[in-house]
Amino acid sequence: MDVGMMMVFASYGWENCSDGRVWEEEIRLARLAADLGFDCLWSAEHHFNDYSFVPDNIQLMSYMTGICPNIDLGTAAVILPWHDPLRVAEQAAVLDNLSKGRFRFGMGRGLARREFAAFRLSMDESRARFDEAAPMIVNALKTGFIEGDGQFYKQPRVEIRPRAQHSFDGRIYAVASSEDSVLSAAKLGAHMVMFADRPWEMRAPVIKHGQDLHRQFHGTEPPHVMLTEFCVCGADLAETEEEARRYQGKFVESNFYHYEFLGEHFKTVKGYDSYQQKAEIARKGGLEGAVNGFMQAASWGTPEKILRGLEARRALIGDYELNVAFRFGGTPLEVSERGLRLFAKEVLPVLKSWTSAGAAKAAA
Repeated sequence: MDVGMMMVFASYGWENCSDGRVWEEEIRLARLAADLGFDCLWSAEHHFNDYSFVPDNIQLMSYMTGICPNIDLGTAAVILPWHDPLRVAEQAAVLDNLSKGRFRFGMGRGLARREFAAFRLSMDESRARFDEAAPMIVNALKTGFIEGDGQFYKQPRVEIRPRAQHSFDGRIYAVASSEDSVLSAAKLGAHMVMFADRPWEMRAPVIKHGQDLHRQFHGTEPPHVMLTEFCVCGADLAETEEEARRYQGKFVESNFYHYEFLGEHFKTVKGYDSYQQKAEIARKGGLEGAVNGFMQAASWGTPEKILRGLEARRALIGDYELNVAFRFGGTPLEVSERGLRLFAKEVLPVLKSWTSAGAAKAAA
């Protein structure tokens, strides 16, 4: 199994935590993860608020590729409606060269109304902007040229220099939480990226549908879905359950606030029907219900408990890639580092020993 570490860069849940301290501690954990054998470092793109603040994750990963030369770097994700696709293609090509092919390019369309408002953009356009920009960028990384003649991007054909030097086959990812996004990811031939925010029994049919769509569009087996989650790992089960309820709970609280899940606006925003369903569930169950649901999906506890949960998830949805955050929701650095080290020591070797069903079949 491929296992990465998610860099969140959040100050929500900490008292008097400076932005500089957040970045220093997150990068410290990332360097440690690289030394402990994780496969990839990932980062989201978020702006303006303590929920998460990485306004340019490609720039961040350009730095990380220099200080962590033996691990892949990934964006989960660049929010395409907030960028010009030509500039994204150029930045991705530069990072491909700097990293010597270690860059995994992940894209998304965005969800927070407050971020769209700051960029003076309408969320109603996010689906169309993503579906127009994403294939332009993917084709540019494959061919060395970008062009477009859509509603939003009238791009004359132009060469990308420096060209990407390595094939991006298998290195394209797309956030896929809604049905529309699952369809877009399948058309792109991308790894679907999902987050541990609800029980996996609810996710399983959507994952299968996305995999079937990939086979339909490309006639090949789909790449593994990547599951991003927020982990509390420790040697004492009762202690880690208490920590998980506190820190995962605080992360859920920040998620509610940042995305305004208790509001009504998803009813009227084009292309966000699945989030309206999530918002309705959130209003019915409240924060406590949402935290309970989150804890059912996410990993917490002893290494043994975490492994059993990941095994059950694999039995339900099949093979997957994993992307784990250890610092979120006010988790103290010492708790984050303890969890990272213990996970790397006792969980990571077992996960890496798992052979995918396709590989096992081919070997047989």
